[in-house]
Amino acid sequence: MSMKIRKATATDASTLAALSRETFRQAFGHLYPPEDLQAFFEDAYSVARQLAAITTPGHAVFLLEREGEAVGYAAVGPCGLPHPEAVEADGELKRLYLLRDVQNGGHGGRLFQAALDWLQRDGPRRLWIGVYSDNHGAQRFYARHGFERVGEYHFPVGRVRDLEFILRRG
Repeated sequence: MSMKIRKATATDASTLAALSRETFRQAFGHLYPPEDLQAFFEDAYSVARQLAAITTPGHAVFLLEREGEAVGYAAVGPCGLPHPEAVEADGELKRLYLLRDVQNGGHGGRLFQAALDWLQRDGPRRLWIGVYSDNHGAQRFYARHGFERVGEYHFPVGRVRDLEFILRRG
């Protein structure tokens, strides 16, 4: 099956909102009360927020498509993580999610590389990632790509506060 990566455009905002909700639900939905998950979706994954992620200068979203259907995405932009050494000129991989049925086929790695290439299009710079503390697979993946844990913070999903690790490379 053919998988293609392309940069999202404004017309993809509603597709990205739906994909964001579904990939997050598949990965982490079991961790939250339904009302907290719904509140998080309405805020973080609204069409308006996705449109901003796509169209704000310095930000980009890359879609992984299978036969024209979005099955994964990566969102990047200036670093916004709460770390004393992070500056806006640094780049951040803000999200990298794939639907469950396309994971473990190397597609996440390709999407990851497309996102990092875009972040470094003007030359090397420090790169940051926030990752859920219990997402050990993602932590191993990022470590293989040179990212090291340099901090932590709490990420709100409704009333729940998840422990997130801050990773940095460069």
